Amino acid sequence: MGEKNYGGSSNIPKGKFEVVRTSTSEIKLKEKNDKLTESLSLTYGEIENYRKAGKIASQVRDYARKIIKKNMKLVEVADKIEGKILELGGELAFPVNLSIDEVAAHFSHNADDEKLAEGLLKIDLGVSFNGYIADLAFSIDLENNEENKKLIEASENALKEALKIISKNIEIWEIGKKIQEVIESYNFSPVKNLSGHSLSRYLIHSGFTLPNYNDGNKNKLPEGAYALEPFATSGVGMIYESRDSGIYSLVRKQAVRDSEARKLLDFIEKKYKTMPFCKRWLEKDYGKKINLALSMLEKAGSIRAYPELVEKSKKKVAQAEHSFIIFEDRVEIITI
Repeated sequence: MGEKNYGGSSNIPKGKFEVVRTSTSEIKLKEKNDKLTESLSLTYGEIENYRKAGKIASQVRDYARKIIKKNMKLVEVADKIEGKILELGGELAFPVNLSIDEVAAHFSHNADDEKLAEGLLKIDLGVSFNGYIADLAFSIDLENNEENKKLIEASENALKEALKIISKNIEIWEIGKKIQEVIESYNFSPVKNLSGHSLSRYLIHSGFTLPNYNDGNKNKLPEGAYALEPFATSGVGMIYESRDSGIYSLVRKQAVRDSEARKLLDFIEKKYKTMPFCKRWLEKDYGKKINLALSMLEKAGSIRAYPELVEKSKKKVAQAEHSFIIFEDRVEIITI
């Protein structure tokens, strides 16, 4: 996400939580007394867990590149990718995102969805090992299109060049500046309101935001685990929130009157903790009857739905992502 804690006793941090919108791309859970500058230094055991998650994510990426074909059902692609994560000893950090063309992120689907793989397909997957997460994404061209290929090249090279300059105490704006320069050299735009992020146990987006453009942020990155994810587009470089994606996360556990909703909330807390989950997963355990309970939990503020994220001018988007650890004297990419 050793002994697996993913489905065992709750590891949700104690205390009161607030939902913080760090960008239109993400929702994070954060204790009110957290400090952004708090050290992210890791123990040897934590580093090994991140490495194991990264190794599995890399193997799954290579597997996905081999099996994804044009006109495969996306539900089949997702089941195969998620099944491979579990087969290799990892747990699911979030539902695999399979976003096409102008949909930049957060496309999920129900179990009976007939949508097919096509166009410029972004595969965003997360592996958890004992709660320590590796976040990885790549894009593939399923229509032999030159613009698609250039967008993929722009996002991948922006990631490659930005990772070269990252070190302990780098100022955050420098990372965004490098990504922006590389993407703009291809005459494309970075997506400015999507970003990379720091990683914490059972929290995918936690604390630091790593921009895809020069945002002037002079905060320095300490040691710790991070994910960097440039998005390149032929459009204006902004996304908007579209329809609900069917992806959710736990915000807080609080009393609800309906017994089925309470049972579902207990299940979510135990199995997924603070990590995102999707309706498709719940349908496998509960069937279609979970729709009403989900709606009740969302209205009560116990869970939060993630919207699909669509490029504002409806132009295509490519994504590339690696997870890495910053040490005192070096950077280790764990998803190579």
